[in-house]
Amino acid sequence: MKIKDRVENLRKLMKENKMDAYIIPSFDAHMSEYVADYFRGRTWISGFTGSAGTAVITLEDAGLWTDGRYYIQAEKQLEGSGIRLFKGAEPSVPSYTEWLNDTLKEGSIVGFDGNVFSIDMVKDMEKEFKAKKISLKIEKDLLNELWENRPEMPKGSVFLHEVKYAGKSRTQKLSEVREEMKKHNANYYLLTSLDDIAWLLNIRGADVENNPVVISHVIVAEDKCYLFVDSSKVSNDVKLELVAEGVKLKGYDEIQKFLEGLTSKDTILFDKTRTNICLYNAINIDTTKIESPNVTTNLKAIKNEIETENLKACEVQDGVAMVKFIKWLKTSVGKEEITEISAADKLEGFRREIELFAGLSFDTIAGYKEHAAMMHYKASKETQYTLKNEGFLLVDSGGQYFNGTTDTTRTIVLGKLTEEEKRDYTLVLKSNIALSTAKFLEGCTGGNLDVLARQPIWQYGLDYKCGTGHGVGFFLNVHEGPQSFRTTNNIKIEKGMVITNEPGIYKEGKFGIRTENMMIVLEDEKTEFGQFMKFEAITYCPIDLDGINKDMLTDLEKQWLNNYHKDVYTKLIPYLNEEEKAWLEQETGEI
Repeated sequence: MKIKDRVENLRKLMKENKMDAYIIPSFDAHMSEYVADYFRGRTWISGFTGSAGTAVITLEDAGLWTDGRYYIQAEKQLEGSGIRLFKGAEPSVPSYTEWLNDTLKEGSIVGFDGNVFSIDMVKDMEKEFKAKKISLKIEKDLLNELWENRPEMPKGSVFLHEVKYAGKSRTQKLSEVREEMKKHNANYYLLTSLDDIAWLLNIRGADVENNPVVISHVIVAEDKCYLFVDSSKVSNDVKLELVAEGVKLKGYDEIQKFLEGLTSKDTILFDKTRTNICLYNAINIDTTKIESPNVTTNLKAIKNEIETENLKACEVQDGVAMVKFIKWLKTSVGKEEITEISAADKLEGFRREIELFAGLSFDTIAGYKEHAAMMHYKASKETQYTLKNEGFLLVDSGGQYFNGTTDTTRTIVLGKLTEEEKRDYTLVLKSNIALSTAKFLEGCTGGNLDVLARQPIWQYGLDYKCGTGHGVGFFLNVHEGPQSFRTTNNIKIEKGMVITNEPGIYKEGKFGIRTENMMIVLEDEKTEFGQFMKFEAITYCPIDLDGINKDMLTDLEKQWLNNYHKDVYTKLIPYLNEEEKAWLEQETGEI
């Protein structure tokens, strides 16, 4: 069925249900960024496959809102669908709620599935629509009535994540959570975000592609913990260990009944940005409700010493796979047929040789020439390019390992470059170095530091329409909060946080360049002015020297690059053969 036909069928159903507009977001019932196929309704209705975006269908119009990472991709995928693209990050573009408020008549009805909208989102809509008396109808998942052969809810098996990797037992973590609950005088804590649940209970699963999480809910009580999950996913061995440590299993669909059963004597703590409105409405009306950011989010963002040690060991092995891949690519291109897809498959093959490898951390982005200008490009058999001895191949990839999660981007020189390509490649490197070498006072936020990476690029009137970096989970989601490098982020950058550094330049129809390292936050010197902080790069992979205009680098930038490459070489050579060592020595030579 064509996208236009799906939209028209939805409009017929909207009329039957007396709705003037219907909203389809990217989320699942847990407000996840990456979701199981069952929840990919926005993709099904619009044809847009990016991870972030909201489709809005009215009886006469349709729009899709997404951010700067996806403008080029969305324009291509929406072509001929009748759905207009709204570039959500542009200051002059209205949000979808503002657009609906302007477009709809007074007294109109806006519908959506309340299971995939957070409390926060719904309350903001109610405020926005109040003056025009626009009401919300949240009980109907209309797509479920239209979506033939909709994928089933996933049933991936639950497995335990050992303390030798996690660093803390679930008993320790539950104790920390209960201490935070006491501060709020809460005797229940509702937790619905999947990566937080996996971290808290030291469990992992396979319900969301590339994200080792389990579709579930958790309620922490003062002396018990309830895990609401499909029981068919949990083996007897896993169940026995969880029960022995005070975790009681209940059916996934029993959560609403449990919330209804709370009393006026109870106080429940929850995050209004991560809890869906249907769960909120299920809480007993007489129960005291306290809204607060997830307790677990900050706890898991700061890696403990065992996690840090494991992650560095993981990064070494991941770096070995990257070196083997880049060596193969640079010595084979032009001699054998290599496509964007076969290059990505080759890299995955090298990662699969690593003992603790558990899967990719996201779909590999392998974009040649102008394809790399689409920040989250995914090659298909129909769109893929064959690589030649010229230009750039951008490869953004990562692995899930029992001892960590990785995310690395290298822009690889395959042959002759233009002066523009070489200049922009060097600017991206300068931006990466500017943030890598930052020394900053404790208390600085990601928003404070983001500008450092942009400064070298801004000097040339260039920019990138996305953040500069994001937190990374530990054998969990590759995108993890609350920390990030973006102008709007007000979270303090703290010791033990892991965050990516990935500035870039993207020119539609030409090329895309990105250089990305993961970094860990460390304490630096303490003076009478306060505690200073710094970053340590923990991605060990050479940065292609063939793309650099050395005249554009300062002596300090050259020194950083030489020291970084020395570290890469020293850490990786114990795991390489003689030919690979010789190649890496050349690639990490001093400039």
